[in-house]
Amino acid sequence: MKNVIVIGTQWGDEGKGKIVDWLSSEADVVVRFQGGHNAGHTLVIDGITYKLRLLPSGTVRKNKVSIIGNGVVVDPWALIDEIKEMKSKGVEINENNLILSEAANLILPYHKEMDEIREDSAGKAKIGTTRRGIGPAYEDKVGRRSIRVMDLTSESNLDSRLDAALIHHNALRKGLKKTIFKKDKLKKELLKIAPEILKFSQPVWKRLNEFKSKGKKILFEGAQGILLDVDHGTYPFVTSSNTVASAAATGSGFGSNGSNYILGITKAYTTRVGEGPFPTEQKNEIGNLLGSRGKEFGTVTSRKRRCGWFDGVLVRQTIKISGVNGIALTKLDVLDELDEIKMCIAYKLNGKQYDYLPAGAEDQFKIEPIYETFPGWKESTKGIRNMENLPNNAKKYIYAVEDFTEAKISSISTSPEREDTILVESPFA
Repeated sequence: MKNVIVIGTQWGDEGKGKIVDWLSSEADVVVRFQGGHNAGHTLVIDGITYKLRLLPSGTVRKNKVSIIGNGVVVDPWALIDEIKEMKSKGVEINENNLILSEAANLILPYHKEMDEIREDSAGKAKIGTTRRGIGPAYEDKVGRRSIRVMDLTSESNLDSRLDAALIHHNALRKGLKKTIFKKDKLKKELLKIAPEILKFSQPVWKRLNEFKSKGKKILFEGAQGILLDVDHGTYPFVTSSNTVASAAATGSGFGSNGSNYILGITKAYTTRVGEGPFPTEQKNEIGNLLGSRGKEFGTVTSRKRRCGWFDGVLVRQTIKISGVNGIALTKLDVLDELDEIKMCIAYKLNGKQYDYLPAGAEDQFKIEPIYETFPGWKESTKGIRNMENLPNNAKKYIYAVEDFTEAKISSISTSPEREDTILVESPFA
């Protein structure tokens, strides 16, 4: 029996949703452990498209338990709306198959407003957030003034917790010449939806350890990608949580010794949403082709993604940081029409060559990629499910990615469909 952690090795949008859905057929429990409704996973099952934001990908599969861990920041209204949306598509969601950590922190309206205020006032220094209040909510968590799911059980406790939070937020709002936030209406709205939220609330750490003792297979589903990690990403153009594999333990209470396999989802090229450095970005016909063929638009925001060549230096770095055991290579078929394909194998900065990404943002914007060029295969790989049936040049590119990143490729995705996957090694084996 293995427990598997799935994370993105780039800036997110690597195709984790399909891979997690594919793996969830073997898992018993699927866990979200960080992020919020700023990160989306798109699943296509039997011709039906599901766009998940807070709910784990296992939600759309029968006989699976889905868990939202304490490391996730939860907009309660967004969660309720998403549950309603899934139910309208025939997905059964109840207290038996969805568990929400009682210790999860809530995203409230003043978080979203503060997110918008900051982005609008930042000008050229804006981060490119999704404006959903994620960052301010995590700030409140660290500042020990957050409202958590468990606080909805007591009106008096909720009242005092809101007082503590609004002392901070209203001071900021006054300084920014914005109207102060009134708590009474918010308190009333929270108490109104409390029963809908609390019916899913449980001590997640306890339930996970019960599942572990029963030999259940547990799948931990990361959001975004390692390059957006607040410690290890392209800071300050990052998210507000830890997206590395070790965050699965912190964000769920499962324990660091509980995972057996870390799967890094890796796109066959590179994309990024929002602001920040992107060494291999292609602001040309290549970038447009990748974006068009790959349908590179955000699940949550519908923002167009920036596209570029595969950055082997960055992926090798994130693989080392997170201890990745195997790579799930996605969107190989997007490269089918290219005459040649490039992979970044080093950087150049001020006359010096680097085999890693320098930590400083100023340097990250200035570095120049050094490429190795591979011949394209100029034929369709879409829907191929056997390694032997791939074009020879496609195989050469895949093996080059594997060799350079120093991680075994365990699967290759050749279309958005769940079944169109070449399995080399099963993480649950």
